[in-house]
Amino acid sequence: MGMKIITQIRQMQAESNKLRHQGKKIGFVPTMGALHEGHLSLIRQARLENDVVVMSIFVNPIQFGPEEDYQTYPRDFSRDEELAKDGGVEIIFYPAVEEMYPQELLTFVNVERLTDGLCGKFRPDHFRGVTTVVAKLFNIVKPHRTYFGQKDYQQAVVIKHMIEDLNFDIELVIVPIVRDSDGLALSSRNTYLSQKERASALVLSKSLQQAKELLDSGERHSKNVISRMNDLIKGEKLARVQYIEIVDSQTLEPVEIVEKEVLIALAVIIGKTRLIDNMVLKYN
Repeated sequence: MGMKIITQIRQMQAESNKLRHQGKKIGFVPTMGALHEGHLSLIRQARLENDVVVMSIFVNPIQFGPEEDYQTYPRDFSRDEELAKDGGVEIIFYPAVEEMYPQELLTFVNVERLTDGLCGKFRPDHFRGVTTVVAKLFNIVKPHRTYFGQKDYQQAVVIKHMIEDLNFDIELVIVPIVRDSDGLALSSRNTYLSQKERASALVLSKSLQQAKELLDSGERHSKNVISRMNDLIKGEKLARVQYIEIVDSQTLEPVEIVEKEVLIALAVIIGKTRLIDNMVLKYN
């Protein structure tokens, strides 16, 4: 069948009901569009594990703060449509804001504690907006599996908890970060960067690499690793650190001594663009 584009919630639900009735497994990739190789890796994984791949494209207003880039977030539906089709997506769910939020929203899904630190500290209500829209999308698309990228690690952990706590009958699959050949983690917001800024942005992955080398050589004190990462990033004129943290990979609580599995996560502002990156490492 050719790729379908569905804009109405009721139609998407009916389509999913039909597919489930036929015994088809639905894999779901939620996106805000501006697709890149990172998204395509999610599609490929979904293709391998399901009969039908549904992708949503929806720039969700309730996860953006008042000073953030909702209006300017990159949107290019015709390009996204091409990439999705080439990747093997059967259905794009592409609702308007009025379709998703036809009236004042009074019901929100809020995952506590896991959203307090890291990006949550700097983007109040961001995760509430994410979990609310994802819960809505799960009820609309009715998938068996859903695919999220490791680059948004905190988001993936938060969604995992929401799925468990609210008994969604959905398997969450986390797909590794996709990087450019020079190490920069792919992000839709990379399109904001000038050539100079893009060169500066490499400091995120370089600092993570430096942290790994320190930990591999036996350093176990988080504050020493963070301090070295900070120094490296400060050397980049265009870069400003928002946070660097080493946390438990499951609870996202900061750790002083690195043992077991940790997440090293950072957010850095390059020019006016906020970029995030992370690495998960395990030490005994």
